[in-house]
Amino acid sequence: MTEFLFNGPKNAGKTVALAHGAGESMDSEFMEFFATGLAEQGLRVARFEFPYMIKRREDGKRRPPDRAPLLLETYLNIAAELGPENLIVGGKSMGGRIASMIADEAGVAGLVCLGYPFHPPGKPDKLRTEHLVELKTPSLILQGERDPFGKRDEVVGYALSKSIKVGCVPDGDHDLKPRKASGRTRAENWMDAVDRMAVFIGGL
Repeated sequence: MTEFLFNGPKNAGKTVALAHGAGESMDSEFMEFFATGLAEQGLRVARFEFPYMIKRREDGKRRPPDRAPLLLETYLNIAAELGPENLIVGGKSMGGRIASMIADEAGVAGLVCLGYPFHPPGKPDKLRTEHLVELKTPSLILQGERDPFGKRDEVVGYALSKSIKVGCVPDGDHDLKPRKASGRTRAENWMDAVDRMAVFIGGL
């Protein structure tokens, strides 16, 4: 059985599976904020870790992410374990990307991605959008305007499925954090993202 970190009411109508990014665990400050924020909106949030992160937790050694087949298999199993009918899959960066790659196959209710890695930083021609063209699952991608993995000006030109809504977080970087000069705070940007996720999920 998967070791989940749960937030929110057990009898919630919808559950959100939230996967971590490549370098941060499920209890990072970012993940904690979003899990707690969504739980306060009445959603059940289930956090989990991919195998390489579980090993890191056991021995403290940093590792690169597992290969894609294992990441995909892990998330498919998570969706099956939680039950896909009222499940929204998603996550931060890599976690959101893996969720987007299994969403249709798993038959989940929705998808939410925070800082989608549309391309490696500095390599805008190496797009990771092929599967997003035909995606059928109702989806929300929240992207920082300055995200080096896909800036707002780049993302608006991508050919994405009509099932995908893309929202931009003001002056946000890959962690959705704004610069001080923007006049916004990290907490404001993160809370704005939580609110938009809750509205999207409420409309599914």
